Amino acid sequence: MAPKKESISVLDIFKIGIGPSSSHTLGPWRAALRFLDTVKHYGINEVNSIRVLLYGSLAKTGVGHGTDVAVILGICGEDPVTFDVNEVTPRIEQIKEQRKLMLNGEKEIAFDPALDIVFLYDESLSYHPNALTFLCSFKDGREIAETFYSIGGGFVVKEGEENGGSDAKELQFPIDKGDDLLHWCLKTGLSISEVVMENEHSWRDEAETKRIVLNIWQAMRDCMYRGAHIGGELPGGLKVTRRAQALNKKLLKGRTYISYEEWVNAIRAGGGSFQYIIDWVSCFALAVNEENASFGRVVTAPTNGAAGVVPAVLQYFITFCDGNDENKIMKFLLTASEIGSIFKKGATLSAAMGGCQAEIGVSSSMAAAALTESMGGSIRQCIMAAEIAMEHHLGLTCDPVGGLVQVPCIERNTMGAIKAITASQLALQSNPDNALVSLDDVVNTMWKTALDMNHKYKETSEGGLAVQLPISLSEC
Repeated sequence: MAPKKESISVLDIFKIGIGPSSSHTLGPWRAALRFLDTVKHYGINEVNSIRVLLYGSLAKTGVGHGTDVAVILGICGEDPVTFDVNEVTPRIEQIKEQRKLMLNGEKEIAFDPALDIVFLYDESLSYHPNALTFLCSFKDGREIAETFYSIGGGFVVKEGEENGGSDAKELQFPIDKGDDLLHWCLKTGLSISEVVMENEHSWRDEAETKRIVLNIWQAMRDCMYRGAHIGGELPGGLKVTRRAQALNKKLLKGRTYISYEEWVNAIRAGGGSFQYIIDWVSCFALAVNEENASFGRVVTAPTNGAAGVVPAVLQYFITFCDGNDENKIMKFLLTASEIGSIFKKGATLSAAMGGCQAEIGVSSSMAAAALTESMGGSIRQCIMAAEIAMEHHLGLTCDPVGGLVQVPCIERNTMGAIKAITASQLALQSNPDNALVSLDDVVNTMWKTALDMNHKYKETSEGGLAVQLPISLSEC
């Protein structure tokens, strides 16, 4: 794998969708929608039946990650960007009870999730561990089949295709590696975010990019704010208690507010001690990933499992570092996206391929570079910050207990956010000329580590913490 020469937009790295997993939920959902496009060509009304085969990691942790839920809603033609998250459970329960669904919202067909979604726990396809095949039969006896691979971060590749990014474009500043990014920034005198914006012009004008990126931030912000105000237990059977709400209440000490803006002001009123800020960064990250674990609306950054790191660090910048400005927010996200793009091209964003270093590690690296630019760091310091953050996530395993994105996944987002801030501070106080390890060195190392890592530490729930607790996938 480790595809090269992709045209990756900021909108490829940051995708609005529904939790709990970009590779196991959003990716299969998008694959189902793509399969529907093929079915439409043959005729929706001519369909007799549809079955879905889940392979490898999609089978082993698919129930905990909602893969079955995702493919069902995709087959129904629902959009993960706009579908009402409050309707997920009722819709699925209705389909299970009636054993029928509305194909693309147009034609009712028989569909029993217990029979028509097949979990092939012991079978994997060679291209990628996250594979699924859609089978469709028609009234006249014709049959079609298409296989897709969910390669991380919501990126989907159909068998025979490559990469899974945006439509191929000739970018003004082609970037595959960290050295490419450094070259263009030094040659043009542009910052990382400015180089990214120039490349985005290949898809749309600057005003439209700004509008969309700020909408992405709105989705991140809403998720964080919502998660900080909801208590109770997370779904899935582990009985994990949500912590963000209680932490939010404790830290605010009775200060009142009725909106996000007032919430930020109430947080600022508590001061700026080290412990206070660290607690808030943790709260921000917990809030996002508790929402993600609850089938809430989140943004891949670059994945759902790591969705809390970038928003938490950006919220830290907004709240405690005078970053509450639309242009600063936009530049933060543009810079972060480019680092994520480099890791996707040179390694992977898939925990099923590379362990959690591919999720939390990459998100921490993204946030570190973005914060460093936002704090006035040089190009070299930004790239150094990205390297430092990943260097100290190398080898991080993916071992979700019960196949759920809860333990240890939620807390790992707080760790990734704190490491990003620390990496940024280290880079800002350092001379990058003295650095021994480059960003490209650490990307290559991450990829080699991924290839060497035992498969049981790659989102299978067959190793690490996942086997230390007496909980089976069937219990969740």
